[in-house]
Amino acid sequence: MCVQQLHSSSSEFTDSCYDGLYPGHIPTTPIQKALLAIGSGVAALQDPYRHDMVAVLGETTGHLALINLRDRMRNDPEGYTILTERPRIRLSTLDLSKMASLPDGSFGREYLRFLEDNHVTPDSRADVKFVDNEELAYVMQRYREVHDLLHTLLGMPTNMLGEVAVKWFEAAQTGLPMCALGAVLGPLRLNTSRLQSLFTTLGPWAMQNGRRARCVLSIFYERRWEQNLEDLRLELNIEPPPVILGASNKRST
Repeated sequence: MCVQQLHSSSSEFTDSCYDGLYPGHIPTTPIQKALLAIGSGVAALQDPYRHDMVAVLGETTGHLALINLRDRMRNDPEGYTILTERPRIRLSTLDLSKMASLPDGSFGREYLRFLEDNHVTPDSRADVKFVDNEELAYVMQRYREVHDLLHTLLGMPTNMLGEVAVKWFEAAQTGLPMCALGAVLGPLRLNTSRLQSLFTTLGPWAMQNGRRARCVLSIFYERRWEQNLEDLRLELNIEPPPVILGASNKRST
């Protein structure tokens, strides 16, 4: 209840506690972060589609991983440009008409198809609040907004099996504790046949590709819409999925 109360009243709390790091920032002590992490972790475990609680968990546990991701972006020319220009992936920044006119197989057209087939929107991604560093807050925001792009790159829908496979990839790729927790606990919600698919094919494929792929936060996706999806996968060292999963109308987390 305390976690949900703090999260739901964040706009009011921000007005009194905003310390200038970035708009919406809520300063918290280490003890407060620990309590938020525990509370949001329990809530997310009970309902993995509570993306607000998943967001709080990621922000309060990911400091070291965010530093590593930030450094990887700084050491990559394209990633450094992203850190400098701070692009956002929102409906207001996407030219949906142009993306719809792109040929089948292009990254932008396939991303738009993913949004339509799974009934999701990039605007559902919550703004970062609890990261006490402005640049690291952007790295977390970028990770959050790139999540649906990873679904497109990996060919995974937003059903539970698809989400767990993406979390296995993200855990290996980012080192974020939130992703590792989702990778470990997510399979508990799968039935026997989907567990078999995860452990025999999708899981090993996701982990292997997550470890060896180029840093997925260092790609300026907004400038890659016209690129062929298979060519982009090849550039990032990501193999096509071994299993084709059907789309789901469940929203991604």
